[in-house]
Amino acid sequence: MAITLQKGQKVDLTKGKAGLTSLMVGLGWDPVQPKKAGFFASLKPSANIDCDASVLMLDEQGKVANNKDVIYFGNQQSLCKSVKHMGDNLTGEGEGDDEQVFVDLSRIPQNIHRLVFVVNIYSCVSRKQDFGMIENAYIRVLNSSSNESLLHFNLSDHYGGLTSLVAGEIYRYNGEWKFNAIGDGTKDTSLEEIVRRYR
Repeated sequence: MAITLQKGQKVDLTKGKAGLTSLMVGLGWDPVQPKKAGFFASLKPSANIDCDASVLMLDEQGKVANNKDVIYFGNQQSLCKSVKHMGDNLTGEGEGDDEQVFVDLSRIPQNIHRLVFVVNIYSCVSRKQDFGMIENAYIRVLNSSSNESLLHFNLSDHYGGLTSLVAGEIYRYNGEWKFNAIGDGTKDTSLEEIVRRYR
């Protein structure tokens, strides 16, 4: 059964789980539905909010050493083939994960110490959109070999006015891999701006 995490909580992924190397990280969100404002009110559907999940592969200093270490819809697989993004969901509509990333821990190079999972809103400035327009956001991790759910973290803070989220990270610790539930929002308006924080 999956562990439900609170913000700031850290849990072991591989300790005591011999052979666990294949993970699926799912990220999900829904556009906030407009409230009905009376019987005769006409509701205009909100513009699609295109959230994009990305993975930053960081070295021991917490830096992105190479642009190829940023995995997103435009660069869907790391050079080492340890991280694979399954593609872009343009609207956030529907049940279940909106975007998924597969991670093979056994293939991650020794110089990579953290995988940081971030979500940003595409064209947030021109569309005047922020994460106050998103609800039910979460990140979850499964053992992709057995489909066993390992952990689930609901991003339930108030993110109004913020345009990027650092959802969580998988990181090395004493030869094992752990997960950190971060859940912090920023005002970065693009993936490029997020990456600059890790230069």
